[in-house]
Amino acid sequence: MLDVKRLRLLRELHIRGTLAGVAEALNFSPSAVSQQLSLLEQETGVELLRKVGRRVQLTPQAEILVGHAEELLDILERAEADLGASLTTVSGTIRVAVFQSAALALMPGALSTMRREHPEVRVEMVQHEPETALAETWARDFDVVVAEQYPAHAAPRHPGLDRRELTTDAIRLACPPVRTQIHEVQRIEDAADLPWVMEPQGAASRHFAEQLCRRAGFEPDVRYQTADLQAQIRLIESGNAVALIPDLLWAGRETSCRLLGLPDAPQRTIFTSARQSGVTRPAIVAFREALGAEAERVFDAL
Repeated sequence: MLDVKRLRLLRELHIRGTLAGVAEALNFSPSAVSQQLSLLEQETGVELLRKVGRRVQLTPQAEILVGHAEELLDILERAEADLGASLTTVSGTIRVAVFQSAALALMPGALSTMRREHPEVRVEMVQHEPETALAETWARDFDVVVAEQYPAHAAPRHPGLDRRELTTDAIRLACPPVRTQIHEVQRIEDAADLPWVMEPQGAASRHFAEQLCRRAGFEPDVRYQTADLQAQIRLIESGNAVALIPDLLWAGRETSCRLLGLPDAPQRTIFTSARQSGVTRPAIVAFREALGAEAERVFDAL
């Protein structure tokens, strides 16, 4: 009988690419990972790993086992979900990855609901960029991801992950107050010669913002770059920049920014994803319900 834990290590090596990556992901030492994989080779009686320079490469036989390991882990996760559904209380730990504006506007209320209605559920949250978080949820680092998708910039799709829309929010041009030195802007074309603040290259919001500016006939002067949207807002309010900001950022706060509509009224989609093998797990179901209720409350108040 093959050892499931060792099969999981082989799958992790397929995903992470190096023994050091597997060790870091699972809190093992590289030597312990190597030892366990050597034992798996002894169990199977075939070569599973080949040295290629300083790295190891999976053999075709190892790739076969990785496919079966995926199926076994899905079966075990479904078994855990079915067992949890048979109980009268909701309990357990779920790991959630979430992007910044959702962490600020949605998570505090959702966590309060979970603590009040499901005190035996432990929710662990990590702020993560959506594209990375989706891949890591597929890899089983997280149980649920709260992600975003900008117009004309599709979020990655991973096999075995579901996708449920949570809400949408409008994206607007945020300009400084009229009293600042930046002249008054009435439409995006008026911001052609102004300094912009955007997220770093590679972010979906950056791609969307640059494309929108180019369609308006100019290349934005991206003078400031930060992934911290609260820092972006401070730069706008102080009169130093303009930016494209989704409505969720204004939840629960006052602002002196002037918010202008954009051509075609673009909207960002906020959604959750979880592995299909675990979507019926009561703790995940309860968290998604709490998050959905909080999103509805927040947008009703905007």
